[in-house]
Amino acid sequence: MKQYIGDGMLLITAIVWGSGFVVTAIALQYLTAYQVMAGRFVLAAIILSLLFRKKFKTFTKPVIWKGAILGTILYIGFALQTVGLEYTTPSKNAFLTAVNVVIVPLIAYMVYKRKVDRYETVGSIIAIIGIGFISLQGSMTINIGDVLSLACAVAFAFDIFYTNHFVKKEDALSLTIVQFITASLIGVVAVFIQGDIPATFEKEAMYSIIYLAIFSTTIAYVCQNIAFKYTTATKGAIILSLESFFGMVLSVLFLHEVLTGQMITGAALIMFAILITELKPSLYRKRTVKNT
Repeated sequence: MKQYIGDGMLLITAIVWGSGFVVTAIALQYLTAYQVMAGRFVLAAIILSLLFRKKFKTFTKPVIWKGAILGTILYIGFALQTVGLEYTTPSKNAFLTAVNVVIVPLIAYMVYKRKVDRYETVGSIIAIIGIGFISLQGSMTINIGDVLSLACAVAFAFDIFYTNHFVKKEDALSLTIVQFITASLIGVVAVFIQGDIPATFEKEAMYSIIYLAIFSTTIAYVCQNIAFKYTTATKGAIILSLESFFGMVLSVLFLHEVLTGQMITGAALIMFAILITELKPSLYRKRTVKNT
């Protein structure tokens, strides 16, 4: 039952994150990328700190340094994603971000020297081809927003990897609180350095920040971090990869984005690569049973 609860929480996270691409695109019409990030993380940190203030008494050194690592990675990932969204479309940003689940096995190899099997190799090659279909529109050049989105995928891959690793030993909510506080501090410093402190807020900008803080940040990350205690990293990565699908669907519905056949083909290839990479344990089991 706990495993099903974890899977359900990750599905909620995927849906909410998918909507976040659309809301972020709206927010960027009124605010800079760094203002959006600072606003969402500061508000999310305040909300989570008030709701779970008793958790501060249980903070340990491991919780603080692990949460700080997750917060730094989180901010870098969102910085790359949000700035990238200023130069590319929400659907492309969403699908390129989804490549993180293909990158996770490579991180496992670099950190723990785990061998990359043939399914992961094939999945990576197909993902690269899919990225080419999505990014190389018209001329054979890659948009700067696409490059930033891909870099964002690498950052989020590290976030998924270390979150799944850290929550096995530490309290998920405590880690999330420290994570948000760290990201909010970095966000505020970045805004001050750039001198982009907003004097006024449009209603649309305020609504977007509130939505991103409550749903795409607080609820989504609490669900994700708790869920990783009850489900496997493989199944979790598959479910979270649906974020890109929801991002594309909502972009078409609310932003009236037009998708080309080339982009759809690329998106399908990336999703196929993700499935190959993340479903390999099932393929192994079927092959073993057959041989037996």
